[in-house]
Amino acid sequence: MDFFGDPAVLLPWAFASLMGLSILIYVVLDGFDLGVGLLMPLAQDDEKDRLVASIGPFWDANETWLVLAIGLLLVAFPPAHGLILTALYLPVFIMLVGLILRGVSFEMRAKAPIAQKSVWNAAFFAGSLMASLSQGFMLGMYVMGLTWTLPHVGFALLTAVFLTVGYSFIGAVWLIWKTDGELQKHAVRWAKGGMWGLILGIGSISLATPFVSTRIFDKWFSFPEIVYLSPLPILSGLLVVFLWVQLRRMPFENDRWSWTPFAAATALFTLAYCGMAYSFYPYVVPEKLTIYESASAPESLFIILVGTLFVLPAILGYTVLSYYIFRGKATELRYD
Repeated sequence: MDFFGDPAVLLPWAFASLMGLSILIYVVLDGFDLGVGLLMPLAQDDEKDRLVASIGPFWDANETWLVLAIGLLLVAFPPAHGLILTALYLPVFIMLVGLILRGVSFEMRAKAPIAQKSVWNAAFFAGSLMASLSQGFMLGMYVMGLTWTLPHVGFALLTAVFLTVGYSFIGAVWLIWKTDGELQKHAVRWAKGGMWGLILGIGSISLATPFVSTRIFDKWFSFPEIVYLSPLPILSGLLVVFLWVQLRRMPFENDRWSWTPFAAATALFTLAYCGMAYSFYPYVVPEKLTIYESASAPESLFIILVGTLFVLPAILGYTVLSYYIFRGKATELRYD
């Protein structure tokens, strides 16, 4: 166990990194399919099947990353798991109801009579909205230290709206990549509108986080840290400019570069996430529990790590395989 160093330090750090990676992958992958669900009311009736077809092969596998992240939190940091889920019990419940509603409506819209299809389309949107808003609310409460005060709840509600808009944006740029024709043009227009909500959301969280505690403020604005961290906001600003320029010029002839807005949005989410991870490290519960204080015994973590080394490549493998098999544009969705 001590071949690579002190297991009491190395193993908690390794599991925190795996958990963080799982959350980031979930936010990007399930973020775009939640976003497609949020865009359902904006699409015309003859376009809604193509919206579903664009995420059909992926959405179920995308949610595996959320299960993995929560599982790692439970087995690796049990005190933090109890504290976080106790503080966020209500939004977690709403999120689970939304995810269940999405799954049910996804199947039922294909099997119900045509007259009822609009009802299940609305249910798919409602489930996407519930899941997105609850995740944004949980993010805001986490940034504020999981304490239920009126200002903190107000900030969490604002974060819920901004993350929902951010999901709709990454859903729109996914549709730009996966569709063509009139639907692609509509997706470009939706992305232009959602981009401002994404910028406001990332900006508000980035500005609020350093003021949560003096420790985080010092990590960002002390010298020379402020110099070392300057690439994060600079790169984020360049990505925003790139997205705006690309969206104004799209669609290109022969559908060239249709993947670039999604790639840029993914990079923007990743930079924002890295900034948050840096701010809160080494705390798994802000200003209350560090990853080292809440970690399971090194012997337990080592056994779990061995299992993770088998499970994680399997999840990565079938995720990559599904995206490879179903590459290309989403075609007409047929159930006959």
